[in-house]
Amino acid sequence: MISIESLLCARRQFLSRLSGGVGMAALASLINPRPASGTAPEQPVLTSHFAPKARRVIWLTQAGAPSQLELFDYKPGLKERFDQDVPASVRGTQRLTGMTSGQARFPVAPSVYTFRQHGRSGLWLSELLPHLSRHADDICVVRSLHTDAINHDPAMTLLQTGHAIAGRPSFGAWMSYGLGSENANLPAFVVMISRPSGPTNAQPLHERMWGSGFLPSRYQGVRFSPGKDPVLFLSDPAGMTRDRRRAMLNDLSALNRMKARDWQDPETEARIDQYEMAFRMQSAVPELADLSREPASIFESYGPESRKPGSFAANCILARRLAERGVRFIQLYHRGWDQHDNLPSGIKSQCYDTDQPSAALLSDLKSRGLLDDTLIVWGGEFGRTVFSQGRLTKENYGRDHHPRCFSVWLAGAGIRGGLTYGQTDDYSYNIVENPVEIHDLNATMLHLLGLEHKRLTYRHQGRDYRLTDVHGNLIRDLLT
Repeated sequence: MISIESLLCARRQFLSRLSGGVGMAALASLINPRPASGTAPEQPVLTSHFAPKARRVIWLTQAGAPSQLELFDYKPGLKERFDQDVPASVRGTQRLTGMTSGQARFPVAPSVYTFRQHGRSGLWLSELLPHLSRHADDICVVRSLHTDAINHDPAMTLLQTGHAIAGRPSFGAWMSYGLGSENANLPAFVVMISRPSGPTNAQPLHERMWGSGFLPSRYQGVRFSPGKDPVLFLSDPAGMTRDRRRAMLNDLSALNRMKARDWQDPETEARIDQYEMAFRMQSAVPELADLSREPASIFESYGPESRKPGSFAANCILARRLAERGVRFIQLYHRGWDQHDNLPSGIKSQCYDTDQPSAALLSDLKSRGLLDDTLIVWGGEFGRTVFSQGRLTKENYGRDHHPRCFSVWLAGAGIRGGLTYGQTDDYSYNIVENPVEIHDLNATMLHLLGLEHKRLTYRHQGRDYRLTDVHGNLIRDLLT
């Protein structure tokens, strides 16, 4: 005899499967309208809203916050204000970090590095960027970016996902979700983290920075690492042949498809896709990661660190190779820009790592006709204070976190080269012209990819979400 408790349990299970099946089937049809995995490149969830100028993005992420005062925001008047306190009227009510809030003084620390104008545009750039300076007419420097976050983790999370609290999809995941992949054998979204060559104060990076959040996990970034196995656990163990691997995956796929039919869970489909992608990557990735066939001239152009696996220079070469093979979103992280003390020597070391490779990447893409449809972005999560953190001398100082204004540069598809956009006050402390939010930057990048940021949405827990949330305005002045 069947108990009432058993009947209630069976009823709950039936209703759960019924509601989950109908709802999840509808959701799966919306987010996964594409052929079976392994047969073709992943099709986009939606077609472009209008003709794109960019087919791919290379995001050169400088984790730790590069100082705009040493690189892009020229303030010659600060020399005369050396060791004078930043006026209270300039500082206003801005919140300070615990590292400087207790300082008795906030003395002005002018940059020890000189600036010059470059190119036909007369773009002001630091002597720390001699290689990038040759591309002055190719890049657009935005000096007026600002953020709400004053500490690294929330600021980097906001920069990557449009929200300071973890859990949202990253830009690369949104792009992968919206546009799909152009190569069946490589992920649409690839991440690399470089190793600074000098001593640094490197903030940790969390994998959620390139995660898919509440989007299906097929859209998350795939990290490539230096060494024998660029993608961990991709290689077959000893004794495993390709035929045996294929047979095992076929059986595993059959089991997963049974579960998918039963529960209509998009994550089961994502799991099938990931196994198939890993199988195809076993052939594609070793060839991609093998730089031995690159000519000597390439290594010379990318600089002395370019032959060292895991360096920013080597990763820039890999970024170009990924772009050639149709990868949609390529993100390079370079850590170590968090210079609270000894900034002059620290930032010089960081520029040694990044200036020549970044410029070489621009030249390399340009020579191959790829810069016309590749968007390149360079920058960190916030800026640095004009006042010195700790002891100030003519030759040495540190700078604290400064969210109120910072600089990034963009180049490539649809970007107006030789442009300086936005202005800050005499102290590089407040924005006085054309402020730019993170959401504005993201909206503009999506526009270049042919996507209207207000229409790229995903329904999660009863609400439509988007990368720019309820914010974001297109910055038309940056566009050709």
